[in-house]
Amino acid sequence: MTGMLPLTARQSWKALQAHQEKIRELHLRTLFVDDATRGERMSAEAVGIYLDYSKNRVTDETLALLCRLAEESGLRERVDAMFRGEKINLTENRAALHVALRAPRGTSILVDGTDVVPEVHAVLGAMADFANRVRGGAWKGHTGQPIRNVVNIGIGGSDLGPVMAYEALKHYSDRAMTFRFVSNVDGTDLVEATRDLDPAETLFIASSKTFTTLETMTNAESARQWLLAGLGGDVKAVAKHFVAVSTNARKVSEFGIDTANMFGFWDWVGGRYSMDSAIGLSTMVAVGPENFRALLDGFHQMDEHFRTSPFERNLPVLLGLLTVWYTDFFGAETVAVLPYEQYLKRFPAYLQQLTMESNGKHVTREGVEVGYPTGPIYWGEPGTNGQHSFYQLIHQGTRLIPCDFIGFGYALNPLGRHHDMLLANVFAQTEALAFGKTREQVRAEGTPDRLVPHRVFEGNRPSNTILADRLTPATLGKLVALYEHSVFTQGAIWNVDSFDQWGVELGKALAQRIIPELESEKEPTLGHDSSTNNMIRRYRKLRNRR
Repeated sequence: MTGMLPLTARQSWKALQAHQEKIRELHLRTLFVDDATRGERMSAEAVGIYLDYSKNRVTDETLALLCRLAEESGLRERVDAMFRGEKINLTENRAALHVALRAPRGTSILVDGTDVVPEVHAVLGAMADFANRVRGGAWKGHTGQPIRNVVNIGIGGSDLGPVMAYEALKHYSDRAMTFRFVSNVDGTDLVEATRDLDPAETLFIASSKTFTTLETMTNAESARQWLLAGLGGDVKAVAKHFVAVSTNARKVSEFGIDTANMFGFWDWVGGRYSMDSAIGLSTMVAVGPENFRALLDGFHQMDEHFRTSPFERNLPVLLGLLTVWYTDFFGAETVAVLPYEQYLKRFPAYLQQLTMESNGKHVTREGVEVGYPTGPIYWGEPGTNGQHSFYQLIHQGTRLIPCDFIGFGYALNPLGRHHDMLLANVFAQTEALAFGKTREQVRAEGTPDRLVPHRVFEGNRPSNTILADRLTPATLGKLVALYEHSVFTQGAIWNVDSFDQWGVELGKALAQRIIPELESEKEPTLGHDSSTNNMIRRYRKLRNRR
Protein backbone atom coordinates (compact mmCIF):
# COMPACT_ATOMS: atom_id res chain seq x y z
CA MET A 1 0.00 0.00 0.00
CA THR A 2 3.04 2.24 0.07
CA GLY A 3 3.18 4.73 -2.75
CA MET A 4 -0.59 4.78 -3.03
CA LEU A 5 -2.04 7.88 -4.69
CA PRO A 6 -3.87 10.38 -2.45
CA LEU A 7 -7.59 9.60 -2.33
CA THR A 8 -8.78 12.43 -4.56
CA ALA A 9 -6.10 11.66 -7.16
CA ARG A 10 -7.24 8.06 -7.68
CA GLN A 11 -8.88 7.12 -10.96
CA SER A 12 -11.93 5.66 -9.23
CA TRP A 13 -12.45 8.84 -7.18
CA LYS A 14 -12.31 11.00 -10.31
CA ALA A 15 -14.63 8.58 -12.10
CA LEU A 16 -17.08 8.77 -9.18
CA GLN A 17 -17.04 12.58 -9.32
CA ALA A 18 -17.88 12.53 -13.03
CA HIS A 19 -20.49 9.82 -12.46
CA GLN A 20 -22.17 11.79 -9.66
CA GLU A 21 -22.49 14.80 -11.97
CA LYS A 22 -24.26 12.55 -14.43
CA ILE A 23 -26.73 10.88 -12.04
CA ARG A 24 -27.26 13.39 -9.25
CA GLU A 25 -30.65 14.48 -10.62
CA LEU A 26 -31.72 10.90 -11.35
CA HIS A 27 -34.74 10.05 -9.19
CA LEU A 28 -35.39 6.76 -7.43
CA ARG A 29 -38.82 6.76 -9.09
CA THR A 30 -37.10 6.50 -12.48
CA LEU A 31 -34.60 3.89 -11.30
CA PHE A 32 -37.39 1.62 -10.08
CA VAL A 33 -39.59 2.15 -13.15
CA ASP A 34 -36.66 1.34 -15.45
CA ASP A 35 -35.74 -1.85 -13.58
CA ALA A 36 -38.58 -4.03 -12.33
CA THR A 37 -36.16 -6.33 -10.51
CA ARG A 38 -34.17 -3.60 -8.72
CA GLY A 39 -35.70 -4.33 -5.30
CA GLU A 40 -34.64 -7.98 -5.33
CA ARG A 41 -31.41 -7.47 -7.23
CA MET A 42 -29.95 -4.72 -5.06
CA SER A 43 -29.96 -6.74 -1.88
CA ALA A 44 -27.44 -8.92 -0.09
CA GLU A 45 -27.79 -11.53 2.61
CA ALA A 46 -25.27 -13.15 4.93
CA VAL A 47 -25.22 -14.84 8.34
CA GLY A 48 -28.94 -14.23 8.81
CA ILE A 49 -28.82 -10.48 8.06
CA TYR A 50 -30.67 -9.21 4.98
CA LEU A 51 -29.72 -5.83 3.52
CA ASP A 52 -31.95 -4.06 0.98
CA TYR A 53 -29.89 -1.21 -0.48
CA SER A 54 -32.07 -0.69 -3.58
CA LYS A 55 -33.51 2.60 -2.25
CA ASN A 56 -30.14 4.32 -2.59
CA ARG A 57 -29.25 6.88 -5.26
CA VAL A 58 -26.96 4.44 -7.03
CA THR A 59 -26.81 2.47 -10.27
CA ASP A 60 -24.83 -0.66 -11.08
CA GLU A 61 -22.09 1.64 -12.33
CA THR A 62 -22.00 3.52 -9.00
CA LEU A 63 -21.55 0.30 -7.08
CA ALA A 64 -18.85 -0.95 -9.45
CA LEU A 65 -16.95 2.34 -9.09
CA LEU A 66 -17.30 2.29 -5.29
CA CYS A 67 -15.95 -1.27 -5.17
CA ARG A 68 -13.08 -0.17 -7.40
CA LEU A 69 -12.39 2.70 -5.00
CA ALA A 70 -12.22 0.16 -2.16
CA GLU A 71 -9.73 -1.91 -4.14
CA GLU A 72 -7.61 1.12 -5.05
CA SER A 73 -7.67 2.14 -1.37
CA GLY A 74 -6.16 -1.19 -0.35
CA LEU A 75 -9.20 -2.25 1.68
CA ARG A 76 -8.53 -5.97 1.21
CA GLU A 77 -4.93 -5.59 2.38
CA ARG A 78 -6.06 -3.43 5.32
CA VAL A 79 -8.60 -6.06 6.38
CA ASP A 80 -6.02 -8.84 6.19
CA ALA A 81 -3.55 -6.76 8.20
CA MET A 82 -6.13 -6.24 10.97
CA PHE A 83 -6.98 -9.96 11.19
CA ARG A 84 -3.26 -10.84 11.23
CA GLY A 85 -2.73 -8.69 14.31
CA GLU A 86 -0.54 -6.08 12.62
CA LYS A 87 -0.17 -2.72 14.33
CA ILE A 88 -2.66 -0.85 12.19
CA ASN A 89 -3.28 1.71 14.96
CA LEU A 90 -0.29 3.71 13.80
CA THR A 91 -0.26 6.63 16.23
CA GLU A 92 -0.30 4.31 19.27
CA ASN A 93 1.74 1.54 17.61
CA ARG A 94 -0.87 -1.08 18.49
CA ALA A 95 -2.88 -3.81 16.84
CA ALA A 96 -6.65 -3.25 16.61
CA LEU A 97 -7.71 -6.78 17.27
CA HIS A 98 -11.26 -6.79 18.60
CA VAL A 99 -11.86 -9.70 16.20
CA ALA A 100 -9.64 -11.81 18.50
CA LEU A 101 -12.13 -11.30 21.35
CA ARG A 102 -14.63 -13.52 19.54
CA ALA A 103 -12.25 -15.90 17.78
CA PRO A 104 -13.22 -19.52 18.55
CA ARG A 105 -11.00 -21.63 20.77
CA GLY A 106 -8.30 -23.24 18.65
CA THR A 107 -7.93 -20.26 16.30
CA SER A 108 -4.46 -18.68 16.28
CA ILE A 109 -3.95 -14.90 16.12
CA LEU A 110 -0.47 -13.59 16.87
CA VAL A 111 0.43 -10.25 18.44
CA ASP A 112 4.19 -9.70 18.74
CA GLY A 113 4.66 -13.42 18.21
CA THR A 114 2.26 -14.48 20.98
CA ASP A 115 -1.01 -16.30 20.26
CA VAL A 116 -3.62 -14.19 22.07
CA VAL A 117 -6.61 -16.52 21.59
CA PRO A 118 -5.80 -18.77 24.60
CA GLU A 119 -5.50 -15.63 26.77
CA VAL A 120 -8.90 -14.44 25.55
CA HIS A 121 -10.53 -17.76 26.42
CA ALA A 122 -8.84 -17.87 29.82
CA VAL A 123 -10.48 -14.53 30.68
CA LEU A 124 -13.82 -15.69 29.26
CA GLY A 125 -13.59 -18.80 31.45
CA ALA A 126 -12.89 -16.71 34.56
CA MET A 127 -15.80 -14.41 33.67
CA ALA A 128 -18.14 -17.39 33.21
CA ASP A 129 -17.14 -18.86 36.56
CA PHE A 130 -17.71 -15.53 38.28
CA ALA A 131 -21.04 -14.91 36.50
CA ASN A 132 -22.32 -18.35 37.45
CA ARG A 133 -21.39 -17.80 41.11
CA VAL A 134 -23.18 -14.45 41.24
CA ARG A 135 -26.23 -15.67 39.32
CA GLY A 136 -26.48 -18.87 41.37
CA GLY A 137 -26.11 -17.13 44.75
CA ALA A 138 -22.76 -18.75 45.64
CA TRP A 139 -21.06 -15.33 45.71
CA LYS A 140 -22.02 -13.78 49.02
CA GLY A 141 -21.68 -10.20 50.15
CA HIS A 142 -20.01 -9.05 53.37
CA THR A 143 -23.05 -9.93 55.50
CA GLY A 144 -23.57 -13.31 53.85
CA GLN A 145 -26.40 -12.23 51.59
CA PRO A 146 -26.41 -13.10 47.88
CA ILE A 147 -26.01 -10.35 45.28
CA ARG A 148 -29.25 -9.01 43.81
CA ASN A 149 -27.97 -5.72 42.35
CA VAL A 150 -25.09 -5.11 39.94
CA VAL A 151 -23.84 -1.59 39.20
CA ASN A 152 -21.39 -1.16 36.32
CA ILE A 153 -19.15 1.90 36.72
CA GLY A 154 -17.34 2.97 33.55
CA ILE A 155 -17.38 5.63 30.87
CA GLY A 156 -17.14 5.71 27.08
CA GLY A 157 -16.71 2.19 25.76
CA SER A 158 -16.76 0.85 29.33
CA ASP A 159 -20.34 2.11 29.65
CA LEU A 160 -21.95 2.51 26.24
CA GLY A 161 -21.31 -1.11 25.23
CA PRO A 162 -22.51 -2.71 28.48
CA VAL A 163 -25.60 -0.51 28.84
CA MET A 164 -26.56 -0.96 25.18
CA ALA A 165 -26.08 -4.73 25.41
CA TYR A 166 -28.05 -4.97 28.65
CA GLU A 167 -30.99 -3.07 27.18
CA ALA A 168 -30.77 -4.98 23.88
CA LEU A 169 -30.71 -8.38 25.59
CA LYS A 170 -33.04 -7.57 28.48
CA HIS A 171 -35.45 -10.24 27.21
CA TYR A 172 -32.78 -12.83 28.10
CA SER A 173 -31.67 -11.32 31.41
CA ASP A 174 -32.18 -12.62 34.95
CA ARG A 175 -35.20 -10.61 36.12
CA ALA A 176 -34.54 -11.45 39.79
CA MET A 177 -31.55 -9.11 39.58
CA THR A 178 -31.29 -5.35 39.08
CA PHE A 179 -28.66 -3.85 36.80
CA ARG A 180 -27.63 -0.20 36.82
CA PHE A 181 -24.98 1.72 34.88
CA VAL A 182 -23.10 4.77 36.12
CA SER A 183 -20.85 6.81 33.84
CA ASN A 184 -21.36 10.54 34.29
CA VAL A 185 -19.16 12.30 36.84
CA ASP A 186 -22.30 14.29 37.71
CA GLY A 187 -23.06 12.98 41.21
CA THR A 188 -26.71 12.59 40.30
CA ASP A 189 -25.86 9.58 38.15
CA LEU A 190 -24.45 7.58 41.08
CA VAL A 191 -26.94 8.86 43.65
CA GLU A 192 -29.95 7.88 41.54
CA ALA A 193 -28.41 4.52 40.60
CA THR A 194 -27.91 3.53 44.24
CA ARG A 195 -30.79 5.38 45.94
CA ASP A 196 -33.08 2.34 46.32
CA LEU A 197 -30.41 -0.38 46.61
CA ASP A 198 -29.34 -2.33 49.69
CA PRO A 199 -25.53 -2.20 50.03
CA ALA A 200 -25.52 -5.74 51.47
CA GLU A 201 -26.92 -7.06 48.17
CA THR A 202 -25.03 -4.79 45.75
CA LEU A 203 -21.97 -5.58 43.64
CA PHE A 204 -20.01 -2.89 41.78
CA ILE A 205 -18.04 -3.63 38.62
CA ALA A 206 -15.43 -0.88 38.22
CA SER A 207 -14.27 -0.83 34.60
CA SER A 208 -11.13 1.14 33.79
CA LYS A 209 -8.14 -0.29 31.97
CA THR A 210 -5.67 1.89 33.91
CA PHE A 211 -7.85 2.27 37.03
CA THR A 212 -7.06 5.99 36.82
CA THR A 213 -9.89 7.25 34.55
CA LEU A 214 -11.09 10.44 36.27
CA GLU A 215 -14.85 9.95 35.97
CA THR A 216 -14.81 6.22 36.67
CA MET A 217 -12.52 6.40 39.69
CA THR A 218 -14.39 9.40 41.14
CA ASN A 219 -17.63 7.41 40.89
CA ALA A 220 -15.98 4.22 42.19
CA GLU A 221 -14.57 6.04 45.23
CA SER A 222 -17.97 7.55 46.02
CA ALA A 223 -19.59 4.11 45.56
CA ARG A 224 -17.01 2.70 47.99
CA GLN A 225 -17.94 5.35 50.56
CA TRP A 226 -21.67 4.60 50.04
CA LEU A 227 -21.01 0.91 50.55
CA LEU A 228 -18.92 1.35 53.70
CA ALA A 229 -21.43 3.79 55.17
CA GLY A 230 -24.15 1.19 54.68
CA LEU A 231 -22.13 -1.75 56.00
CA GLY A 232 -20.63 -0.32 59.16
CA GLY A 233 -17.33 0.94 57.78
CA ASP A 234 -15.44 -2.37 57.65
CA VAL A 235 -12.99 -1.99 54.76
CA LYS A 236 -12.95 -5.78 54.30
CA ALA A 237 -16.45 -5.37 52.81
CA VAL A 238 -14.97 -3.76 49.67
CA ALA A 239 -13.52 -7.07 48.41
CA LYS A 240 -16.95 -8.73 48.67
CA HIS A 241 -18.80 -5.95 46.84
CA PHE A 242 -16.32 -4.72 44.19
CA VAL A 243 -14.65 -6.43 41.25
CA ALA A 244 -12.51 -4.75 38.63
CA VAL A 245 -12.15 -4.87 34.86
CA SER A 246 -8.64 -3.50 34.60
CA THR A 247 -4.99 -4.26 33.93
CA ASN A 248 -3.54 -2.25 36.83
CA ALA A 249 -3.21 -4.80 39.66
CA ARG A 250 -1.50 -2.32 42.01
CA LYS A 251 -4.24 0.30 41.80
CA VAL A 252 -6.96 -2.34 42.01
CA SER A 253 -5.40 -3.78 45.16
CA GLU A 254 -4.94 -0.33 46.73
CA PHE A 255 -8.65 0.28 46.20
CA GLY A 256 -9.43 -2.82 48.28
CA ILE A 257 -10.38 -5.22 45.49
CA ASP A 258 -8.96 -8.75 45.55
CA THR A 259 -6.87 -9.05 42.37
CA ALA A 260 -8.26 -12.60 42.00
CA ASN A 261 -11.44 -10.73 41.02
CA MET A 262 -9.74 -8.55 38.43
CA PHE A 263 -10.62 -9.33 34.84
CA GLY A 264 -8.07 -8.13 32.32
CA PHE A 265 -8.04 -7.08 28.71
CA TRP A 266 -5.36 -5.88 26.35
CA ASP A 267 -4.04 -2.69 24.82
CA TRP A 268 -5.01 -4.04 21.38
CA VAL A 269 -8.67 -3.61 22.40
CA GLY A 270 -9.99 -0.08 21.87
CA GLY A 271 -12.61 1.06 24.39
CA ARG A 272 -15.36 1.43 21.80
CA TYR A 273 -14.60 -2.08 20.51
CA SER A 274 -14.54 -3.75 23.94
CA MET A 275 -18.12 -4.78 24.80
CA ASP A 276 -17.28 -8.41 24.00
CA SER A 277 -14.19 -8.41 26.28
CA ALA A 278 -14.19 -8.41 30.10
CA ILE A 279 -15.88 -5.00 29.77
CA GLY A 280 -18.97 -7.12 29.02
CA LEU A 281 -18.86 -8.75 32.48
CA SER A 282 -22.14 -7.08 33.50
CA THR A 283 -23.70 -8.37 30.27
CA MET A 284 -22.58 -11.91 31.07
CA VAL A 285 -23.93 -11.70 34.62
CA ALA A 286 -27.25 -10.42 33.26
CA VAL A 287 -27.81 -12.95 30.46
CA GLY A 288 -25.55 -15.83 31.51
CA PRO A 289 -22.38 -17.29 29.96
CA GLU A 290 -24.25 -19.33 27.33
CA ASN A 291 -26.00 -16.29 25.88
CA PHE A 292 -22.74 -14.31 26.05
CA ARG A 293 -21.03 -17.04 24.02
CA ALA A 294 -23.85 -16.81 21.47
CA LEU A 295 -23.21 -13.04 21.28
CA LEU A 296 -19.53 -13.74 20.56
CA ASP A 297 -20.47 -16.30 17.92
CA GLY A 298 -22.64 -13.70 16.17
CA PHE A 299 -19.71 -11.28 16.13
CA HIS A 300 -17.44 -13.97 14.72
CA GLN A 301 -19.88 -14.93 11.95
CA MET A 302 -19.97 -11.33 10.72
CA ASP A 303 -16.18 -11.06 11.09
CA GLU A 304 -15.70 -14.04 8.79
CA HIS A 305 -18.23 -12.71 6.28
CA PHE A 306 -16.40 -9.37 6.23
CA ARG A 307 -12.99 -11.03 5.92
CA THR A 308 -13.85 -13.42 3.09
CA SER A 309 -16.74 -12.07 1.00
CA PRO A 310 -16.30 -10.15 -2.27
CA PHE A 311 -16.92 -6.44 -1.85
CA GLU A 312 -20.06 -6.40 -4.01
CA ARG A 313 -21.78 -8.88 -1.65
CA ASN A 314 -20.10 -7.82 1.58
CA LEU A 315 -22.63 -6.25 3.96
CA PRO A 316 -20.23 -4.04 6.00
CA VAL A 317 -18.36 -2.99 2.85
CA LEU A 318 -21.60 -2.02 1.09
CA LEU A 319 -22.78 0.01 4.11
CA GLY A 320 -19.38 1.70 4.40
CA LEU A 321 -19.11 2.52 0.70
CA LEU A 322 -22.62 3.99 0.61
CA THR A 323 -21.70 6.20 3.58
CA VAL A 324 -18.61 7.43 1.71
CA TRP A 325 -20.78 8.03 -1.40
CA TYR A 326 -23.20 10.33 0.41
CA THR A 327 -20.62 11.98 2.69
CA ASP A 328 -18.09 12.85 0.00
CA PHE A 329 -20.12 13.16 -3.19
CA PHE A 330 -23.49 14.49 -1.96
CA GLY A 331 -22.38 16.57 1.02
CA ALA A 332 -24.46 14.59 3.50
CA GLU A 333 -23.30 15.31 7.04
CA THR A 334 -25.27 12.75 9.05
CA VAL A 335 -26.57 9.18 9.02
CA ALA A 336 -29.77 8.29 10.89
CA VAL A 337 -29.96 4.81 12.42
CA LEU A 338 -33.56 3.89 13.15
CA PRO A 339 -34.11 0.56 14.94
CA TYR A 340 -37.74 -0.57 14.95
CA GLU A 341 -37.16 -2.60 18.11
CA GLN A 342 -37.57 -1.09 21.57
CA TYR A 343 -34.80 -3.23 23.02
CA LEU A 344 -32.35 -1.45 20.68
CA LYS A 345 -33.18 1.97 22.12
CA ARG A 346 -29.53 2.62 23.08
CA PHE A 347 -28.10 1.26 19.82
CA PRO A 348 -27.86 4.68 18.09
CA ALA A 349 -26.07 6.13 21.14
CA TYR A 350 -23.65 3.20 21.09
CA LEU A 351 -22.99 3.77 17.38
CA GLN A 352 -22.25 7.45 18.01
CA GLN A 353 -19.07 6.57 19.87
CA LEU A 354 -18.16 3.69 17.56
CA THR A 355 -18.45 5.79 14.41
CA MET A 356 -17.56 9.33 15.44
CA GLU A 357 -14.67 8.52 17.77
CA SER A 358 -13.26 6.25 15.05
CA ASN A 359 -13.52 8.42 11.95
CA GLY A 360 -13.81 11.94 13.31
CA LYS A 361 -10.32 12.70 11.98
CA HIS A 362 -8.87 15.63 10.00
CA VAL A 363 -5.53 14.12 9.00
CA THR A 364 -4.57 10.94 7.16
CA ARG A 365 -2.65 8.07 8.69
CA GLU A 366 0.49 9.84 7.47
CA GLY A 367 -0.48 13.07 9.28
CA VAL A 368 -1.46 15.03 6.15
CA GLU A 369 -4.56 17.25 6.26
CA VAL A 370 -7.44 15.59 4.43
CA GLY A 371 -9.08 17.41 1.53
CA TYR A 372 -12.48 15.71 1.82
CA PRO A 373 -15.17 15.19 4.46
CA THR A 374 -14.73 12.30 6.90
CA GLY A 375 -16.79 10.89 9.77
CA PRO A 376 -20.47 11.83 9.41
CA ILE A 377 -22.61 12.39 12.51
CA TYR A 378 -24.59 9.28 13.50
CA TRP A 379 -27.82 9.70 15.40
CA GLY A 380 -31.26 8.16 15.78
CA GLU A 381 -34.11 6.95 17.95
CA PRO A 382 -36.06 3.70 18.12
CA GLY A 383 -39.17 2.85 16.18
CA THR A 384 -42.18 4.98 15.56
CA ASN A 385 -41.10 7.53 18.21
CA GLY A 386 -38.96 9.39 15.67
CA GLN A 387 -41.79 9.50 13.16
CA HIS A 388 -43.57 11.92 15.47
CA SER A 389 -40.56 14.17 15.93
CA PHE A 390 -37.62 14.45 13.50
CA TYR A 391 -38.90 12.51 10.47
CA GLN A 392 -40.48 15.76 9.29
CA LEU A 393 -37.00 17.12 8.59
CA ILE A 394 -35.86 13.90 6.89
CA HIS A 395 -38.89 13.90 4.57
CA GLN A 396 -39.32 17.58 3.75
CA GLY A 397 -36.27 19.41 5.08
CA THR A 398 -33.43 20.83 3.02
CA ARG A 399 -30.78 18.33 4.13
CA LEU A 400 -29.99 14.94 2.66
CA ILE A 401 -30.02 12.39 5.49
CA PRO A 402 -29.32 8.77 4.52
CA CYS A 403 -31.16 6.39 6.87
CA ASP A 404 -30.61 2.83 8.09
CA PHE A 405 -33.85 1.13 9.14
CA ILE A 406 -33.49 -2.01 11.29
CA GLY A 407 -36.36 -4.46 11.72
CA PHE A 408 -37.05 -8.04 12.82
CA GLY A 409 -39.39 -10.73 11.52
CA TYR A 410 -40.53 -11.84 14.96
CA ALA A 411 -41.39 -9.87 18.08
CA LEU A 412 -39.85 -11.02 21.34
CA ASN A 413 -43.02 -9.84 23.06
CA PRO A 414 -45.91 -10.66 20.68
CA LEU A 415 -48.93 -8.51 21.46
CA GLY A 416 -51.90 -8.50 19.12
CA ARG A 417 -51.25 -6.53 15.92
CA HIS A 418 -48.37 -4.50 17.35
CA HIS A 419 -45.54 -6.11 15.38
CA ASP A 420 -47.34 -5.99 12.03
CA MET A 421 -48.04 -2.30 12.61
CA LEU A 422 -44.41 -1.71 13.59
CA LEU A 423 -43.01 -3.37 10.45
CA ALA A 424 -45.65 -1.70 8.25
CA ASN A 425 -44.12 1.59 9.38
CA VAL A 426 -40.60 0.45 8.45
CA PHE A 427 -41.69 -0.40 4.90
CA ALA A 428 -43.93 2.66 4.56
CA GLN A 429 -41.23 5.08 5.69
CA THR A 430 -38.61 3.76 3.26
CA GLU A 431 -41.19 3.87 0.46
CA ALA A 432 -42.22 7.43 1.31
CA LEU A 433 -38.62 8.61 1.55
CA ALA A 434 -37.70 7.08 -1.80
CA PHE A 435 -40.72 8.01 -3.90
CA GLY A 436 -42.40 10.89 -2.10
CA LYS A 437 -45.53 12.46 -3.53
CA THR A 438 -45.58 14.66 -6.61
CA ARG A 439 -47.43 17.93 -7.11
CA GLU A 440 -49.79 16.12 -9.50
CA GLN A 441 -50.56 13.43 -6.95
CA VAL A 442 -51.26 16.02 -4.27
CA ARG A 443 -53.58 17.95 -6.62
CA ALA A 444 -55.39 14.75 -7.61
CA GLU A 445 -56.31 14.28 -3.95
CA GLY A 446 -58.31 17.51 -4.13
CA THR A 447 -55.83 19.58 -2.13
CA PRO A 448 -56.43 23.35 -2.40
CA ASP A 449 -53.80 25.08 -4.54
CA ARG A 450 -52.43 27.12 -1.66
CA LEU A 451 -51.67 23.92 0.31
CA VAL A 452 -50.18 21.92 -2.55
CA PRO A 453 -46.53 23.01 -1.98
CA HIS A 454 -46.80 22.07 1.70
CA ARG A 455 -47.96 18.53 0.92
CA VAL A 456 -45.42 17.71 -1.78
CA PHE A 457 -42.74 15.18 -0.86
CA GLU A 458 -39.84 15.34 -3.27
CA GLY A 459 -38.63 11.84 -2.34
CA ASN A 460 -35.27 10.62 -3.62
CA ARG A 461 -34.14 10.33 0.00
CA PRO A 462 -31.94 7.27 0.42
CA SER A 463 -32.28 4.45 2.92
CA ASN A 464 -31.06 0.97 3.71
CA THR A 465 -33.29 -1.63 5.31
CA ILE A 466 -31.65 -4.24 7.53
CA LEU A 467 -33.83 -7.22 8.45
CA ALA A 468 -33.14 -10.20 10.69
CA ASP A 469 -35.24 -13.04 12.05
CA ARG A 470 -35.38 -11.89 15.66
CA LEU A 471 -33.21 -10.06 18.18
CA THR A 472 -31.11 -12.77 19.82
CA PRO A 473 -27.67 -12.46 21.46
CA ALA A 474 -26.12 -13.78 18.22
CA THR A 475 -28.07 -11.25 16.14
CA LEU A 476 -26.86 -8.40 18.34
CA GLY A 477 -23.26 -9.53 17.82
CA LYS A 478 -23.81 -9.59 14.05
CA LEU A 479 -25.31 -6.08 14.04
CA VAL A 480 -22.52 -4.55 16.13
CA ALA A 481 -19.84 -6.22 13.98
CA LEU A 482 -21.68 -5.04 10.84
CA TYR A 483 -21.23 -1.42 11.93
CA GLU A 484 -17.71 -1.97 13.30
CA HIS A 485 -16.56 -3.18 9.90
CA SER A 486 -18.55 -0.53 8.04
CA VAL A 487 -16.59 2.04 10.07
CA PHE A 488 -13.36 0.21 9.20
CA THR A 489 -14.28 0.33 5.50
CA GLN A 490 -14.92 4.08 5.65
CA GLY A 491 -11.65 4.68 7.51
CA ALA A 492 -9.71 2.63 4.95
CA ILE A 493 -11.13 4.72 2.08
CA TRP A 494 -10.46 8.01 3.88
CA ASN A 495 -7.00 6.73 4.94
CA VAL A 496 -7.50 7.76 8.57
CA ASP A 497 -6.53 5.90 11.75
CA SER A 498 -9.91 4.61 12.95
CA PHE A 499 -8.43 3.28 16.19
CA ASP A 500 -6.96 6.26 18.01
CA GLN A 501 -8.94 9.03 19.72
CA TRP A 502 -6.63 11.92 20.51
CA GLY A 503 -9.59 14.27 20.27
CA VAL A 504 -10.81 13.22 23.71
CA GLU A 505 -7.53 14.14 25.39
CA LEU A 506 -7.24 17.94 25.25
CA GLY A 507 -10.40 18.78 27.19
CA LYS A 508 -9.58 16.14 29.81
CA ALA A 509 -6.08 17.56 30.29
CA LEU A 510 -7.41 21.11 30.68
CA ALA A 511 -10.04 19.91 33.18
CA GLN A 512 -7.26 18.52 35.40
CA ARG A 513 -5.75 21.99 35.46
CA ILE A 514 -9.08 23.70 36.21
CA ILE A 515 -10.27 21.37 39.02
CA PRO A 516 -7.77 22.73 41.62
CA GLU A 517 -8.61 26.29 40.52
CA LEU A 518 -12.26 25.62 41.35
CA GLU A 519 -11.50 23.90 44.65
CA SER A 520 -8.78 26.26 45.92
CA GLU A 521 -9.53 27.97 49.25
CA LYS A 522 -7.66 31.08 48.11
CA GLU A 523 -8.50 33.04 45.01
CA PRO A 524 -6.37 31.34 42.32
CA THR A 525 -4.21 33.13 39.78
CA LEU A 526 -5.88 32.32 36.48
CA GLY A 527 -4.10 32.11 33.15
CA HIS A 528 -6.86 31.11 30.77
CA ASP A 529 -8.63 33.24 28.17
CA SER A 530 -10.94 35.98 29.45
CA SER A 531 -14.09 33.87 28.94
CA THR A 532 -12.77 30.83 30.84
CA ASN A 533 -11.32 33.01 33.61
CA ASN A 534 -14.66 34.78 33.98
CA MET A 535 -16.62 31.49 34.11
CA ILE A 536 -14.27 30.06 36.77
CA ARG A 537 -14.68 33.18 38.94
CA ARG A 538 -18.46 33.13 38.47
CA TYR A 539 -18.70 29.46 39.42
CA ARG A 540 -16.55 30.02 42.53
CA LYS A 541 -18.96 32.76 43.65
CA LEU A 542 -21.99 30.52 43.04
CA ARG A 543 -20.35 27.63 44.88
CA ASN A 544 -19.37 29.77 47.85
CA ARG A 545 -22.99 30.83 48.38
CA ARG A 546 -23.93 27.30 49.40
